[in-house]
Amino acid sequence: MTEPIDFYFDFSSPYGYFMAEKIDALAAAHGRSVCWRPILLGAVYKVTGDVPLPLKPLKGDYSKRDFERSARFLGLSCRIPDVFPIGTQVAARAFYWLDDHDPVEARRFALAALRAYFVDGRDISQESAVLDIAAAQGADRAALAEALAGDAVRNRLKDECAQAIARGVFGSPFVIIDGEPFWGVDRIPQLERWLETGGF
Repeated sequence: MTEPIDFYFDFSSPYGYFMAEKIDALAAAHGRSVCWRPILLGAVYKVTGDVPLPLKPLKGDYSKRDFERSARFLGLSCRIPDVFPIGTQVAARAFYWLDDHDPVEARRFALAALRAYFVDGRDISQESAVLDIAAAQGADRAALAEALAGDAVRNRLKDECAQAIARGVFGSPFVIIDGEPFWGVDRIPQLERWLETGGF
């Protein structure tokens, strides 16, 4: 049986959002499934010594232009929020709790949260916003709120980030197909070719 494609992303990554809108259809066209794995770029930066892209001299200004241009190129809506980037621990923890109960619901939540942030400008670093979005996708708001207050889901996210780093994940989006890593939404043509041919 073919292994699922691993899709790593941070909820505060515009490029991660773009890939989230494309990855499932791309995989399905080749008979593949996708395992969504939110991570925290902050944990990655502690290892790489990097900083968020918008904070980099010269490159930061370019990136803001590229975010919106890339969205137009991919046929997606995107408006960089007033508060950007943000911490995404709450959204990522919520995802993993939902994923343990209903992976379909977790994926619906992830897309809704990404759209809420990058289309509607909602601050998904706030627990209340995350709970509202999850509840709108059918989640048990009270049960999720209780889970977010506990240590289990916090430790789960820490473990997921550590495992991602151990696999060499250093950015968002990061896709691994049968052990082959691809970084960036601009790698979609290579993903398609790889899935079509089995490698090149």
